[in-house]
Amino acid sequence: MAIASSLADMSARLSGFMLAFRLPDWLLHELQDKLVLVLNHVIGQEPAATERLRRQQGQCIQVSWRDYRLQWVITPAGLLNRAEAQAVANLHLHINQDQPLSLLQSLAKGEKPTMRIDGDVMLAADINWLVDHVRWDMEEDLSRLFGDAAAHHMATFFKRIATALREFAAK
Repeated sequence: MAIASSLADMSARLSGFMLAFRLPDWLLHELQDKLVLVLNHVIGQEPAATERLRRQQGQCIQVSWRDYRLQWVITPAGLLNRAEAQAVANLHLHINQDQPLSLLQSLAKGEKPTMRIDGDVMLAADINWLVDHVRWDMEEDLSRLFGDAAAHHMATFFKRIATALREFAAK
């Protein structure tokens, strides 16, 4: 019981710190650009994903958590691009979990965070399909860099770490 109380206290302190601390805009933009590259890499490996997004080209998606906002526009290629700050979003996804530790625990367990969804229903359905069906093939990417055998061993190692983290988060 003391551990749970300590974790709750630590989460509350971290939340207070995050409310007082704000990353500089230039760093947020850089992080968003890197996130777009990773998302496009993963989406690009799944033809069904790019086809679904291609049907939604020009649509703008906003994901928010607390004061942080990410906005992407869907390109004609079925990928994502960071949207301009003044772009009007067709779909708003607001993550409701305020506590960072609680949010990380949910994500570590493979659960979707609780969120409020407003906007285009068909776009929301396509985004939900992406979340449910598209996964990063880490072993394939590693094999391009290190060869099949080394990639298999590295992927197995990373999967064990992820499993251990999920089990830890579930406690």
